[in-house]
Amino acid sequence: MTYDVFVVGGGPSGATAAEDLARAGKRVAMLDRDGRIKPCGGAIPPRAIKDFAIPDEYIVAKVNTARMISPTGRSVDIHIENGYVGMVDREHFDEFLRVRAVKAGADRLTGTYLRIERDSAGTHVVWRDKASGEERRSLTRLIVGADGARSVVARDEVPGGDTIPYVIAYHEIIKAPEALAAANADYDPGRCDVIYDGRISPDFYGWVFPHGAQASVGMGTGIDGVNLKEATAALRASAGLTGCETIRREGAPIPLKPLDKWDNGRDVVLAGDAAGVVAPSSGEGIYYAMLGGRVAATAAQACLASGKARDLKLARKLFMKDNKTVFKVLRSMQDAYYKSDDRRERFVSLCHDVDVQKLTFEAYMNKKLVAARPLAHLKIGVKNVAHLMGWVKPGWV
Repeated sequence: MTYDVFVVGGGPSGATAAEDLARAGKRVAMLDRDGRIKPCGGAIPPRAIKDFAIPDEYIVAKVNTARMISPTGRSVDIHIENGYVGMVDREHFDEFLRVRAVKAGADRLTGTYLRIERDSAGTHVVWRDKASGEERRSLTRLIVGADGARSVVARDEVPGGDTIPYVIAYHEIIKAPEALAAANADYDPGRCDVIYDGRISPDFYGWVFPHGAQASVGMGTGIDGVNLKEATAALRASAGLTGCETIRREGAPIPLKPLDKWDNGRDVVLAGDAAGVVAPSSGEGIYYAMLGGRVAATAAQACLASGKARDLKLARKLFMKDNKTVFKVLRSMQDAYYKSDDRRERFVSLCHDVDVQKLTFEAYMNKKLVAARPLAHLKIGVKNVAHLMGWVKPGWV
């Protein structure tokens, strides 16, 4: 078969692109390695649940509070008003998305991407079939590279695709401490804990996220030499979770900057982690991955309709139109506050502010900066400068 679009990768980004293209009547292949589970806290905001029609049965926990914990152990609880943050288990959530893409009409292929070859017949994706071990060649008009942070498609086809900055994330899925929950105030099945502590992560953060009967405990760092397993063990000990059964351990890179180009000007467009669309500061990726898959599918459809390769640029253009400012603000916040424990202490102190809490979660839940409260923005700006300059002591609000 000759495909209109061959999607490399079956995570949230690739599966979303494959589903959208199949629903549009395109002949689509989705190549997935099968069996890989990406380390992920699993948080998805209401905007993602709504825009991508996520069934409630895949929401394994509904979080109504976020706790920010400073290097000295101070904490602030941020309560989520008029909604919740959904938590998913990537083992089951990603498979649901792949199955939904197949139901929409995509062909699911199981194997490993090897390379792209071009000849007089057109563009071929060369991949290794998992079942037989043999190489296969699939003819296609376009390719969506959704094969993760260290994307081979991006490396081979898109300028800058081999130099994307990232942090390494590691987490352990553990059995939730049901028997301990009442007695152990450090764990709450309706609360996400975010730990800003250089002993856990010198340049990012650690987390304890509830997943219903399970929990995700992990951290991330971009600094070489940090022992991720030891840091996670320390995090579990501080949260009183050392005695909980460990179900699985996972690690992977998480990109923290969108690439300047998402297409090769010919027949390839990137999506999700392969394009670098994970939010700085928070490391949030599921919503942005799915959105990246959707805009890649939109760009591919435009290119197929016009026959003009320049239409592949539409993917990045559409994504950045709505998210460039958010990413810029989050990058600035990470650069400002993640450099030292003193800065992290001040950041948690700043999070005590009601205006900061409301505007932050309004932006997170709805995926846009709130422009309707200019006075609050001004106040936050002044307080931000005061904390960064050391004009106030951590804890003053």
